[in-house]
Amino acid sequence: MSLHSSLKTNAGALSQHRNVLTRAERITKLQDENDFVVGESSPLGIRKVRSIMVTVKKKPAKGPDADKEEADATE
Repeated sequence: MSLHSSLKTNAGALSQHRNVLTRAERITKLQDENDFVVGESSPLGIRKVRSIMVTVKKKPAKGPDADKEEADATE
């Protein structure tokens, strides 16, 4: 049986940022912050953990003025 075209995902779709972390991901993040101790803390009812998306800054577009500035900087 084949998969319907509307249900297919792109390869990049799996690497998108998720707003919700799994319990295991939250526990590892809390252990890094020393807020969760294995054996002492309960994995149920743990606090929310902020998930920060890392963005890559775009390089400024090169135009005719950018070429002049680079030439002046190299001299």
